Amino acid sequence: MEAQELFYPYYRLIEEGYDVEVAAPSKKTLYTVVHDFEPGIETYTEKPGYRFGWVKLSFEEVRPEEYDGLIIPGGRAPEYIRTSPRLKGIVKHFFDRKKPVAAICHGPLVLTAYGLVSGRKLTAYSVLKADIEGSGGAFLDQEVVVDGNLVTSRAWPDLPAFMREFIKLLKK
Repeated sequence: MEAQELFYPYYRLIEEGYDVEVAAPSKKTLYTVVHDFEPGIETYTEKPGYRFGWVKLSFEEVRPEEYDGLIIPGGRAPEYIRTSPRLKGIVKHFFDRKKPVAAICHGPLVLTAYGLVSGRKLTAYSVLKADIEGSGGAFLDQEVVVDGNLVTSRAWPDLPAFMREFIKLLKK
């Protein structure tokens, strides 16, 4: 999981007064990574990040009806967590009830895996363009895209716009 895409939303929502709970496949300390963009390198580089020790729930323990919004951070985690049958039910709950959902960087891989981008406009890290378009979505290369209840951004440099728009939806 990309460090900034986990920590920034976590603390930003707490700052706004929200109770924030982080779930993972199991209750454990998460080891984050730092993705950075280096001159002359065609993709991001990856370095060890901070440990995140505040995972309160496993996916099995999540009761989505108790939550107002969902954020799916990026990094390599979405590639793995999208295989969880329990996560599919959680994510679909938010879409079915039109609750705010935000996905950044590689986070939209979860949405494409569950067939949730067809007919939607969204953005993501640029290499996901084929995944999004192949799943029936429209890929836009911009810092933030809001399509109904869905907020998406390309990567951690877009976090201020990403969280601004997600918080707007939560406050509605």
